[in-house]
Amino acid sequence: MKLKCIIVEDEPIARKILQEFIEEIDFLELVGQAENPLKAISLLSDNNIQLIFLDINMPKINGIDFLKNSKTTANIIMTTAYSQYAVEAYGLDVLDYLVKPIAFDRFLKACNKAKEINALRTNIETQSNKQEDHFFIKCNNQIEKVLYNDLLYAEAMLNYVMLHTHSKKMMVYLTIKNLEEQLPADIFIKVHKSFIVNKTKIKSIEGNILDLEYKKISISQNLREKVIAEIVKNKMIKR
Repeated sequence: MKLKCIIVEDEPIARKILQEFIEEIDFLELVGQAENPLKAISLLSDNNIQLIFLDINMPKINGIDFLKNSKTTANIIMTTAYSQYAVEAYGLDVLDYLVKPIAFDRFLKACNKAKEINALRTNIETQSNKQEDHFFIKCNNQIEKVLYNDLLYAEAMLNYVMLHTHSKKMMVYLTIKNLEEQLPADIFIKVHKSFIVNKTKIKSIEGNILDLEYKKISISQNLREKVIAEIVKNKMIKR
């Protein structure tokens, strides 16, 4: 996916050079240009801008003052003839500071940095969106919501699975394998061909027996080492 960017620069020649540089980079999409920050406001409100190439010395309001008062979440790359503002600009969390005349390789380096940061931000947002706390199942001709924290364990029964929660049991037309593939592995673990347990509900382990709330479940001999390692997972206080 391309990064949407704008140029905020009062000099026509400088705008043209930046435009030509942007057109050479396949992951950038130029969606607008402005002669000063005031004219850039409409561009920022009408588009999902991810990157701004911002000059400093401009009429009406300079780039530094614009940054101080802007609420934009876009990454900023300063493009200026004045090196003395670099410290102040970095204090405003600009991504990079390019001094004119700007060489293309230096420009590309700054843009690659913007690409990497945007990819990281997108990944964090995606992972955050995945952090659900529940799932839905069809049981007794109705769709029921099950909180991960409420599900103690699941028990295989031929082509069905019995879900055991704090308050009730639910018979679901599903295999234990299907369920295992769809539950979050950081919370649930298969300990036996017939049982999946909620790791946060395990009170103790004695031999091959897991003690859950109101239930003791056996660990398969062939899974014991893996299961115990996954449950303890660097949380064992050692002597």
